[in-house]
Amino acid sequence: MILLHVVAAALYAIAAWSLWPRTTAATPTPPLARAPHWSQLAALVVPVALVLHGWLAARDVATPQGLDLSLGNALSIVAGLTAVVAWASGLMRTLPMIGVVVLPVAAAFTLFPLLLVNPHRFSYADAPYAPVHVAVALISYALFLVAALQALVLMGLEKRLHRGLADPAGAETPPLLTLERFLFRFVGLGLLLLSLTILSGALFSEEIFGQPFRFNHKTVFSVLSWLVFAALLVGRRRYGWRGRVALRWILAGTALLFLAYLGSKFVIEVLLHR
Repeated sequence: MILLHVVAAALYAIAAWSLWPRTTAATPTPPLARAPHWSQLAALVVPVALVLHGWLAARDVATPQGLDLSLGNALSIVAGLTAVVAWASGLMRTLPMIGVVVLPVAAAFTLFPLLLVNPHRFSYADAPYAPVHVAVALISYALFLVAALQALVLMGLEKRLHRGLADPAGAETPPLLTLERFLFRFVGLGLLLLSLTILSGALFSEEIFGQPFRFNHKTVFSVLSWLVFAALLVGRRRYGWRGRVALRWILAGTALLFLAYLGSKFVIEVLLHR
């Protein structure tokens, strides 16, 4: 199993290397000034890496002793889902720079279940709403992480345009307005899934603890993140928010969502050793 984790990480790394900006002797332009292109090697390797990563994640989480949702497994799953969303949506092909960021992160996080060995059994795996709650939550995190990465890329492209610099990807990059509309589809779908996450969490809490909401850091940060993304969509619809203002809201909402689950697990498992 250790070898398979290493193989999955190596496949991600190979795909990322194939997308990395590079120059030739006839083109003395600095590497980072040229945008990467979607390569045939990445097109072949990424699906294999995703399938292998998914199989490993399923084996790591679904143990004979119950669901293991430790920090290492959670990070591995979220990174894998982020890569799946970026690849399946076509965004990795449209903006290969997304792959340059997502694939190395997925490569590193594939190894985290081996490095962060701290089994954290999910005590309520048999509860009616628990599997749905966990699955929807992880998918919503992945969607927002991809949206945040796309927001960072768009901020870089917009800054180049404001400085009067040429688009590094030339005619192959779609117009910024098209990319922005695509980005807000991610945000809208992510908000829908986050709403389902909060709703299923309330039903799950009602079933287990007898109250729909428990006042803790996870609930607070999740609700704050939902409010940020909801306000962003309302502001875009009513006031035409776009550009760097809207992109900063996306980054802020994603940061709050990260703190809601993965951040809290880091504090509990790594810092407090619980």
